[in-house]
Parts: sequence; C-alpha cells; structure tokens
Amino acid sequence: MHTYHIIEKGRPLHEANKALILLHGRGSTADDILTLSNEFCDDTFYIAASQATGNTWYPYSFLVDESQNEPWLSSAVEVVKRLIDETSQHIPVHQIYLMGFSQGACLTLEVAARYAQQYAGVVAFTGGLIGKQLAPEKYKGDFRKAKVYIGNSDIDPHVPVIRSKESKKIMESLGADVTLDVFPGMAHTVSVKEINRVKELMF
Repeated sequence: MHTYHIIEKGRPLHEANKALILLHGRGSTADDILTLSNEFCDDTFYIAASQATGNTWYPYSFLVDESQNEPWLSSAVEVVKRLIDETSQHIPVHQIYLMGFSQGACLTLEVAARYAQQYAGVVAFTGGLIGKQLAPEKYKGDFRKAKVYIGNSDIDPHVPVIRSKESKKIMESLGADVTLDVFPGMAHTVSVKEINRVKELMF
C-alpha cells in the first residue's frame, strides 16, 4: 500500500491562488515530475507531487483487469483524492490543475473521472482510463465544462490510442471539454508540442 508522501514546491498552500498536482510515471519520482511545473506555473501556484511507494502506482499494465492491480490501485486513488481534498481546503477546485505522465496520466484521468468536478484543468500526457474494459457507471460527478487534455502517440507501446479515444468519450459524458491530440511517431515522452498545446488551452 502507498504511504502518503507529498513533495511540495512553489508558494505555500495557505498563500497560493492556484494549485498544480502532479503524478509521475512508472519508475519515476515526484521530484522528476515536479520539474514539469516550470513550464506552466508562475509564483502564484502551490505545486505538489505525490510519490508512489516503490516508484510505481500499480504493478501491471493499466489495461489488465483491475483486480490484478489491487490493492495498489485503490490505494493510489485514495492518495490522490486525499491530496486534492486537502488542497481544496485552501484553494477552490476550479483553481486546481491535475497533471500526469504515462502511468501517472492514467491515474490522473481515473481519479478525475471518479470524482468529476470543475477543475481548472486535467492533463494526461500519454494516458487513458484504467481497466481491462471501461465501465462508465464507475465514474460520477460533473466536470461542468472543465478542460481536459489527453495527448498520445499513434505508436505508443504502453497506451493504445483507442483507449485514449474511449476515455475522451467518457469524460465528455461527464461534462468535460476534452481535447485529444494524437502525434504520429511520438516517443514515450512529454513533447514540446503537447506542452505548448496545454499552455494555449488552460494556462
């Protein structure tokens, strides 16, 4: 099970006007993903990244039956939901951005869709909702036109484009304004094109 380990950056939570919550990919760290905030945040932001125990949010692919990734998946969801809830005690949800890469992008979308609210923005750099087959009834709430960005490659080895497209439909059914960009031949990384696109859409 995951310990609740948050790395912080930027303005102190009780002084900030906006927040960015970041989730790292498999094998990476909170410190690594925090550097991405330099692309989006000014000095009004509280920035927080949760560290997965063992640097992995769940052991297997996000495309296997959810039971195979338990209890780690449920623990990961709880950690992220707790971080959102604690942040929203000081900063309104409509000023909170959620962002992740790869495994962290999948977890970002999963938590956002399970607890849909009017976030400032939800960003998934190479991601999709979690499960062998998606169950729309699992997702609740109303994004109230919150902007969601999903980026992917047409040849990504971990996240098939079809899952990103399925995720877009579910997020839209919950009231999100979703942009999906598919980049031909893109490596498994966060690209400059994606960063610039998110800046245009949300920041």
